[in-house]
Amino acid sequence: MSVKLAVLFYSTYGTNHQMAEIAAEAGRAAGAEVKLLRIAETAPDAVVNGQDAWKAQVEKAADIPVATPEDMEWADAYLFSAPTRFGAAPSQLRAFIDTLGGQWGSGKLANKAVSAMTSAQNPHGGQEATILGLYTTFMHWGSIIVAPGYTDPALFATGGNPYGYSHTQGAEFDDKARASIGHQAKRTVEIAAKLKG
Repeated sequence: MSVKLAVLFYSTYGTNHQMAEIAAEAGRAAGAEVKLLRIAETAPDAVVNGQDAWKAQVEKAADIPVATPEDMEWADAYLFSAPTRFGAAPSQLRAFIDTLGGQWGSGKLANKAVSAMTSAQNPHGGQEATILGLYTTFMHWGSIIVAPGYTDPALFATGGNPYGYSHTQGAEFDDKARASIGHQAKRTVEIAAKLKG
């Protein structure tokens, strides 16, 4: 039974876009049908266009479909990737979550596997708080949180965050980072398959 995995990302400068691409590839390798989806940009054009790196990321991701509530219904599992903003998810992701009241109210987000990843400009920039804050939302949905825990040595090689992979902006995506992200994606698919069982 094939799992439908939605990998949803918001990325200001490209870090979480890269993380989502790695996760989507790992999800496919694990046998899932994968949709890579971006969270819509809500910052004013003048703000985005005032920062070259932000503008470049918006242009780079322009061809990736924007996530919709219908995508959330389609999927059996979700893997979110978004940067931390002062210890919380960015407003763009929160705005998308606020569109899901109909799906939540009708139980269409319940009993689905969900996991989250994040990044910040420094190693202790609020990553764990961001992931835990998202998990609180997912608990309200009735989704089944799939944290990587300490279920693979790859986690220790990248800092040992049991809540979800976190990346330091600007750091290279080496084999260790790819393995850790890949493990989290594959674990999400495996648990989703058991839930569908």
